[in-house]
Amino acid sequence: MLLVQRSSNALRAGRWRTLRRISTDSPEAYLAPTEHPGAYTLVLNRPHAKNAISTRLLTQMQQCIDQVGSDNAARTLIICSSKPGSFCAGADLAERRTMSQDQVSDFLAGLRRAMSSLESLSVPTIAAIDGPALGGGLELALACDFRVAGPNANKIGLPEVKLGIIPGAGGTQRAVRLLGITKAKNLIFTGRTLDGVEAKEWGIVDYIAEPPQTALERALQLARDMSGTPLALRAAKMAISVAPELTLERGLDFERTCYQPLLTSKDRIEALNAFREKRAPVFKGE
Repeated sequence: MLLVQRSSNALRAGRWRTLRRISTDSPEAYLAPTEHPGAYTLVLNRPHAKNAISTRLLTQMQQCIDQVGSDNAARTLIICSSKPGSFCAGADLAERRTMSQDQVSDFLAGLRRAMSSLESLSVPTIAAIDGPALGGGLELALACDFRVAGPNANKIGLPEVKLGIIPGAGGTQRAVRLLGITKAKNLIFTGRTLDGVEAKEWGIVDYIAEPPQTALERALQLARDMSGTPLALRAAKMAISVAPELTLERGLDFERTCYQPLLTSKDRIEALNAFREKRAPVFKGE
């Protein structure tokens, strides 16, 4: 199980069950609640290595993602760095040099699993890119629903070809789906790096924070705007995510399947009561 950093409010609410540490060291990835109900941050915490993805960080990140997926009250998840001006510099190449071929294969399988888990997470996800997002770091961001760049974000790219490899955690596939095949080829074949403004022009980044706001602060603003019930957000994401794979008629049928259970949910009743009573609703993901 994974250490979760919790505020006193979260402890009183009892939202997260008691967890035990993986080790006595500081975690390399941990969950933290925010001031917005149901909005959590998955904090990357290897500042000395620019949050390069080690085997330990990968394991803890996967456990964080699983934890959010099992919390009915969760509404959004923001991926961010514990250190201002950072995001994720990709895989830990220093650790990679000590690995056997089998260990590298296992690491890549785990990385693929984590990216897929993040992409298929039932709640909306946001990458807060306050610094370099290179290789696996950008692949991590591409697995999110939204990407927010800080005003000074730079070095955003997939430079693997310059190291004699290609993106191995979904970059060749998710970049094509997001950017189209020509832009994806340009980005990967050249190994170019972009700043935040260029990344937004390319369609990689969705929002850029305006100074003095950080990417995390802008991401929190976006999370606050997602004020629907947890169940409604999950249903909407599920319906939208499968839309490209279905014909319109099948998509409409699936939308109805996602819609129907919401009508009898406790949160739906609470929303109607709150509207009638002119008060803020209290949603519990039920």
